[in-house]
Amino acid sequence: MKTVGIVAHSFEGAALCFITACREGVAQLGAHMHPRIVMSAVPMALSMPGWEADDYSAVGKYLSEGVQMVADAGADFYVCPDNTAHIVLEQIAGDVPIPGLHIADVVCHEINQHGSKRVGLLGTRWTMTGPVYETALKKRGLERLVPDEATMKLINTAIFDELCLSIFNASTTDMFLGAIDDLKSRGAECVVLGCTEIPLIVNEKNSSLPTFDSTRLLAKYAVREAVSERPIDMKSGWLPVTV
Repeated sequence: MKTVGIVAHSFEGAALCFITACREGVAQLGAHMHPRIVMSAVPMALSMPGWEADDYSAVGKYLSEGVQMVADAGADFYVCPDNTAHIVLEQIAGDVPIPGLHIADVVCHEINQHGSKRVGLLGTRWTMTGPVYETALKKRGLERLVPDEATMKLINTAIFDELCLSIFNASTTDMFLGAIDDLKSRGAECVVLGCTEIPLIVNEKNSSLPTFDSTRLLAKYAVREAVSERPIDMKSGWLPVTV
């Protein structure tokens, strides 16, 4: 069985990814069993100046450190439960020692399995307006819908000032649910919870649209990869999502 490396960027999302991977292991393998998992947690505070300045090389320094840490600990591949981080991870994929399982590829593969075509997207401002999901959705013929500018600002602030810091206010949940309602009114058939902390407050029970939980899906596919017998391929820096 392969060893999974979890490269934490924001700690709440990484913690949810870890516990989900363990629970998915039990579901697939039996009581008390899951793949070996190692984790790195370079503080996100070190990367924030780089994000704010759009200096991706500065962010890449710390993400590379996190990947190297799990590789040194024996990981065969890594997952990073942080959607925004994949902007930079895509740029450094060829320079890190082990391949990754790409969060947007996992999510979009799952969307394709369910047949939705018009996809609402929530996340940080970098995720909602950036290239990661735009590219991943487009290459599968899927349409991306994002909230209006004012709502994107509210969502981005809530993610960094509340959710990533373990602050969960009912009014913030209502704001996220209102954003989903608006996306539905514009024709979205589902919504990607494209920040790994959003699933802590939004789920299938309170959302007016079917949700694609990027955190739990990444953990689920990581376990599938770990138990599969296919060899690791370093050619592109990313593992194919076919399991």
